[in-house]
Amino acid sequence: MRQTQLQNLAALIRSLILTSTTKAGSGHPTSALSATDLMTGLLFGGAFRFDVKRPDHPNNDRLIFSKGHASPLLYALWAVAGGIKKTELTTYRRFGSRLEGHPTMTFTYTEAATGSLGQGLPIGVGMALNAKYVDTLPYTTYVLLGDAEMAEGSQWEALQLTSYYKLNNLVGILDVNRLGQRGQTMLGYNLDTYRQRIAAFGWQTIVIDGHDLAAIVAAYQKAAHSTGKPTMIIARTIKGKGVPFLENKNGWHGKAVPPEQLAAALEAIGPVDATLTGEIKKPLDRKPKTRTLKPTAVASYALNESVPTRKAYGQALLRLLPKFPNVVVLDAEVSNSTFAETVKERYPDHFFEMHIAEQNMVGAALGFSRRGKIPFVSTFAAFFTRAFDQIRMSPYSDANIKFVGSHAGVSIGEDGASQMGLEDIAMFRTLNGSTVLYPADANSTLALVDAAARSRGIVYLRTTRKATPVIYKKNEPFPIGGSKVLKQSTKDVATVVAAGITLFEALKAAEALAKEKISIRIIDLYSIKPLDVAALKRAAKATGTIITVEDHFPEGGIGEAVAAALGSTPGRVVSLAVRKMPKSGKPEQLLEYEGISAKAILKEVKKIIG
Repeated sequence: MRQTQLQNLAALIRSLILTSTTKAGSGHPTSALSATDLMTGLLFGGAFRFDVKRPDHPNNDRLIFSKGHASPLLYALWAVAGGIKKTELTTYRRFGSRLEGHPTMTFTYTEAATGSLGQGLPIGVGMALNAKYVDTLPYTTYVLLGDAEMAEGSQWEALQLTSYYKLNNLVGILDVNRLGQRGQTMLGYNLDTYRQRIAAFGWQTIVIDGHDLAAIVAAYQKAAHSTGKPTMIIARTIKGKGVPFLENKNGWHGKAVPPEQLAAALEAIGPVDATLTGEIKKPLDRKPKTRTLKPTAVASYALNESVPTRKAYGQALLRLLPKFPNVVVLDAEVSNSTFAETVKERYPDHFFEMHIAEQNMVGAALGFSRRGKIPFVSTFAAFFTRAFDQIRMSPYSDANIKFVGSHAGVSIGEDGASQMGLEDIAMFRTLNGSTVLYPADANSTLALVDAAARSRGIVYLRTTRKATPVIYKKNEPFPIGGSKVLKQSTKDVATVVAAGITLFEALKAAEALAKEKISIRIIDLYSIKPLDVAALKRAAKATGTIITVEDHFPEGGIGEAVAAALGSTPGRVVSLAVRKMPKSGKPEQLLEYEGISAKAILKEVKKIIG
């Protein structure tokens, strides 16, 4: 397409940005205007390949708006491309419209929900990894970045991993418009510093005038021929470009042009042809690589055998992959502790070392998920907390990700408080539609990993460092939303509800109480979300008191989940949880210290019976 045609399209897109945001009475038109030429040159300048009528085409190039507040530009682009009617832009930001304030999956051409800055590039890493190493498809992933978000550490995590994996199929477009929400960004217009820093991470860098369409098109052509390196196009732009009273002016971020000034803004852009459409080149038509994996020998576990559930997780993955060849495994340099290394050894094409960069790991997992893969993402449970923003955003992208946290609770022992995941259950329970699972033994781990793969959405599975005895038979079913009653009688004075490591403390307590002819009911609450509410209500009705025991802080843990589920059901809930400041020590010492040991349970039961 000739430069004059691109200029005419850019003018039309600018007018659509202004009219849609003014109609809405809100939005970020100035941030959208600065990137208009960059995106016009990409979509309609010949580099970008996409079948507008088939947004699910596996060979389509991907475009992620990491600066999601520039959504008026995203919607206007696809309106000009013929993906939506231009009249739909008048619904921008209205309740019920798919054109939301920041892109979500309600809009057909959104690759991932964005808006929390610093997340688009990590998502792009996952999509590019999928194209190069899994599907082996020729699509390129483009990520529009804002200069202000380059202060986010997740960006630099992604920059490192991208060059490490030599993702020459990933192109970043850095819109350096100088102004953030409240004034100048950290580097302002110091483009050479951006160039030096990004190049130091192993990227090809191209510095351009972000409003010179010829230079923009040439930059994309150069990026397409990069060998072995990702490309970052660093573009100097003007915030509010095209409207003199907005250009490079502080104080306009997140503000629509008032209706009384709209005519002047549109006049500044000049005459536009509202009937113009932009043509995007069609992608190549190649099939994703299909994989048939040969089953491998997987450990089986006999009753009373002592096995850490984290080790069983590794075996569960080996059993899973031949049935689910679209599974990929990501780990944050602890695979010899999480036992995800079993996949690296047996199915290396399905394993991605993400190093100690958990935010990027979760973002990349979302990228894989958006391309139809089932990522299993593992690290110590405690370290997921630093990636919680990426985790909490993933459901908005309809993510299908399985998180596995090992080394949970004070029962990890001598490593101490910094390594103890004590907030993880609460964190994952807060996610809309999430599933939280906590197997107690090796065989239940095998079953629940399989159930996680078959379940759609966000699943968190908590594993234990310490070896625990196998108490369930091979192939026993563990449906999500279920529980297991391990002990019960008509004489039970209380019900103890536990999961994982504390289940064995409950069983020890029951054995000790039985010698005194005191009976308690034991429930293995392996599915913490959703809960087996019916079983809990039956137990409350039968025994009156529910004692929850968990190696987790009380806030947001099993005790609160059970109490909320029982609601007005007669009886009471007593919560035994980690309430003291954790410290180093033997697992048994720490369980006792925190009041979640067999002795603590026994003591609580005796208080109940007087």
